[in-house]
Amino acid sequence: MTADEVLAALLPLFERYYNVNTDSPEEPFAAEAAFESHNEQYYLIKAAKVADVNMSEYVFFAKCDRLDQDLLGRLDALAWERGLSRVRPGSGHRSTDITLIIVSDTMEDNIGKQIRKTRHYKSYKWGFWGWSNYRLVAIECSSGKAIYNYHGKSLKKLVGNIL
Repeated sequence: MTADEVLAALLPLFERYYNVNTDSPEEPFAAEAAFESHNEQYYLIKAAKVADVNMSEYVFFAKCDRLDQDLLGRLDALAWERGLSRVRPGSGHRSTDITLIIVSDTMEDNIGKQIRKTRHYKSYKWGFWGWSNYRLVAIECSSGKAIYNYHGKSLKKLVGNIL
């Protein structure tokens, strides 16, 4: 499979729950997806609010010919920065997850260690206003293998169905 084919197979899987933007994503990303959820709980009347919970996730899709450590570092920093800029922490904010999925034709030989070690986490007001986690998945199309960071392992089944 080529990088275009893998990306074309990935995007429809996100379209069910996410708002996917393939027309005008910010460079250097090939597509972006956003999921936002708001939940309120009341006790008998709306004035007696028990809980107000907001959760969101932003997914950035990158496509490249060859993934090396320099490119990984730039994409990683840019996805984390753009994802954090969209966070709206407050008393009802639970979590905002940021995910970067990189689809490349080939990868540098020793890049797997760097991908596995990549971790970002941020809490707001010591966790009382929520937190942000970071997931990273890099897919090599030529060999059909995928490398995940710690939180990215939750996407293993989704990516495995494509490969």
